[in-house]
Amino acid sequence: MSGIELFQIWIMAFFTLAIFSFLYKDNPVYRFAEHLYAGASVGYYIGLYWDTVIVQQLWVPLTKSQLPEYWLAIPGIMGLLMFSRLSSKYSWMARIGLAFIMGNTAGVFLLSQLHGNVIGQMQGTMTPQVADGVPNAALTAIVVIGVIATLIYFYFSKEHTGALGVTAKVGIWFIMISFGAHFGYTVMGRISLLIGRVYFLYTDWLGSFSHIF
Repeated sequence: MSGIELFQIWIMAFFTLAIFSFLYKDNPVYRFAEHLYAGASVGYYIGLYWDTVIVQQLWVPLTKSQLPEYWLAIPGIMGLLMFSRLSSKYSWMARIGLAFIMGNTAGVFLLSQLHGNVIGQMQGTMTPQVADGVPNAALTAIVVIGVIATLIYFYFSKEHTGALGVTAKVGIWFIMISFGAHFGYTVMGRISLLIGRVYFLYTDWLGSFSHIF
């Protein structure tokens, strides 16, 4: 193991232990690691957006293409207008670019949600569920009942009483099961990260002592 690799391992171990030190209490070492991580992340994404958006999607097609796409000057100018927020006198100009971004994002998000969630949910509800390669009527019924009961729970035009109230309560159970599954998945992901860091400390960092001493 080279000296550079040892140095990298010890730097990684230092910041890992610095983050873990928050388990004891908030301290300057943890804040230093936190601020450095946040600053490095911001710097990385600034460089990433500059290269992938400003350079590749705006500057190159506008100036270095055989057929310059001059229409890109319009979103470029709107992006520059966002910096007018730095001036109290001309800050109102930022609303032009902001309104365009919000409207465009809302339209794109609406279509993506429609195709990704609504239509996908409808297709998944109407498609027979399969278990071990064989259509399973019980699973299909559970999916259909769960979707209908959940939708009825969010139907607020009528008071949830009688059969409607019972169905809404069934929908609550399906919602809670879904939230629990998502929460469990998130916890498992965080535990996987924790295991990865502990494994690194146990194998790479502690193993590096044999190369030093």
